[in-house]
Amino acid sequence: MTGQKRVLMLGGSFTQIPAIKCVKDLGFYVVTCDYLPENPGHPFADEYHNVSTTDMEAILALAKELRIDGIIAYASDSAAPTAAYAAEKLHLPTNPYESVMILCRKDLFRAFLAENGFNVPKSRGFYDLDKAKVFFNQMEKPVMVKPADSCGSKGVQMISDINELEEAFINALRFSREKMVIIEGYIQREGPQIMGDGFVVEGKLVFTAFTDHYHDDACNPFAPVGGSYPSQQSREIRIKAEADVQHILTLLKWKSGALNIEYLVDKKGDIYLLEIGPRNGGNFIPDMIKIAADVDLITYTIYAALGLDCSSLEMKEPHGYYAYYVLHSTRAGILKEITFSDEIQRCIRFYQPYLKPDDEVSVFSGAHCTIGVIILEFASREDMNEKMNNMDNYIFITVNNIVIPSINDNSGVCSSGVMR
Repeated sequence: MTGQKRVLMLGGSFTQIPAIKCVKDLGFYVVTCDYLPENPGHPFADEYHNVSTTDMEAILALAKELRIDGIIAYASDSAAPTAAYAAEKLHLPTNPYESVMILCRKDLFRAFLAENGFNVPKSRGFYDLDKAKVFFNQMEKPVMVKPADSCGSKGVQMISDINELEEAFINALRFSREKMVIIEGYIQREGPQIMGDGFVVEGKLVFTAFTDHYHDDACNPFAPVGGSYPSQQSREIRIKAEADVQHILTLLKWKSGALNIEYLVDKKGDIYLLEIGPRNGGNFIPDMIKIAADVDLITYTIYAALGLDCSSLEMKEPHGYYAYYVLHSTRAGILKEITFSDEIQRCIRFYQPYLKPDDEVSVFSGAHCTIGVIILEFASREDMNEKMNNMDNYIFITVNNIVIPSINDNSGVCSSGVMR
């Protein structure tokens, strides 16, 4: 392997397969690792090691032993601090470990936003339920209960009654590595919640691709089941959001790489940055961007991890109307069949099933309950809005041989009920 750059990819899940393949296609040697040897991405790698992506010292030792040139936590919040820690110790290209931790921990990020004058809800982190109850009683209701360090909307819940807190607290703890729960004020948004990917080159946010969120209120109204691209947000709002993100990057001494950005706008027009994940988006968002705008953020992510030149990246808009959609169920049981109507089949540009017939299905409460992901191309914005708001007319998922009635919230672009 003399002279061939070696990349350590933290994880081998479905959503990481495109990045693993891309490393190979670029002519580099790719090593994958996690504690799940059966993960579907590992067969595409040159080498696999059974080492947890959250074990910082073990990853550091592995990277040192294998003489790794770049470490990537692709689409993984949990692995991002590990990648930064090991890369910093080995003097490999990375963003500051302390800055990565701020972005990966909701308690640290909310405190950072407050200290630096950004809009932020009243928020506090708790290890102890009794202390959380005291804070809850001081808050205007409803409030959001979240794990301090999880992604994919896992363990997120909105509650209004003290009698709901214990169950919500325990559920959030299940998804927190830090075993900390965040309680924060609920922000009433105006218009859709926005999420998308950005990319930083030499400290500058040079590319963004924002989508409008869709949710299924029949499962979890805070877990996205899709995003349409381009967003319907105004150019003015987008420019303000990008300026806020750039200010944060400057304060954090950010250098380069991908970001997954999530924000909303309240009824007064104020922007609230909910998350800036130091990694590419999940649900194959970079793949959607490549199809829609001919921008290959996966390649640039690999280049950034290896310290290669990313200066050719420039802002581009999509050349049509695109979306990703998360196949999911409102019923737990055994998956029997997935059927696409002819109308939606014609729109599908990419399809990655996670489960197969006779696999167990959970009620969708976050990204960990995903059945599969599709990327779609539409003829017009009107076509996109109609189909994304009425997916129960186009996609049918049979669980336990039972057709599940869908529950649609017809309030607009941010809501979609699907699954049968």
